[in-house]
Amino acid sequence: MSFLNKRVLVTGASRNTGLAIARRFAQEGAVVAINGSSKQSVADAAAAIRAAAPARLIEAPADLSDPAQIGAMFDRVRAECGGLDILVNNAVVQAIGHPFIETPLEVFERALRVNLTGAFLCGQLAARMMIAQRTGGSIVNVGSNVSDRPIRNRSAYCASKGGVDALTRAMAIELGPHGIRVNTVAPGYIHTDRWDALAGAQVERRRANVPLGLESSGDDIADAVLFMASDRASKITGARLVVDGGCSVPLVPPDAEV
Repeated sequence: MSFLNKRVLVTGASRNTGLAIARRFAQEGAVVAINGSSKQSVADAAAAIRAAAPARLIEAPADLSDPAQIGAMFDRVRAECGGLDILVNNAVVQAIGHPFIETPLEVFERALRVNLTGAFLCGQLAARMMIAQRTGGSIVNVGSNVSDRPIRNRSAYCASKGGVDALTRAMAIELGPHGIRVNTVAPGYIHTDRWDALAGAQVERRRANVPLGLESSGDDIADAVLFMASDRASKITGARLVVDGGCSVPLVPPDAEV
């Protein structure tokens, strides 16, 4: 897949999965705007990508819970890239560790502001740019398999990702006439820096729930995102591609089967 000279914005690209996605677009020849919540994290991500190979990068820090910062980010993308061809809504607040009845309202609201409202606002501004260009485009929302197979103690995160699925479908039918495709990539377990703090037994227990036996890497998710953004998926819109090694398929974990 070649994205030579395509203009791409990846939110939440300063580390982990977002960084992998941004790196892959850069390797394929795209001009990549890297978003993260702080200038330093974005600068560090850009340096990491450039250390591997020359890349055309725009540093676009913004806190996606703040509409004003989102607007300023798109102004920068327009000024430095001249437009936008692909948006990847990857930024996320995990909001993990709170039982439903103990989840603080501010935790729930922040997860929605970043994960759902942030994706809405970024999608809206990206679509306006794409429509003005009359060139079509692609928007890929990074969701999660928990949107229909929830995990305990993360109701805010599950709700926000359910909203992302619905938002994708709504965007797809309204933006299709403008030549803009909108899809979701829904990961399951991804080996991020949080995994490095887990005990070996916890890692093996998680992997036991994955029929393919191993969690996804950031590059696995990047493969799916780049496919959905590419011309190879030119007739795919409103779809949800699950990339979780099959862990959302079984009814129960292996040690609970009867």
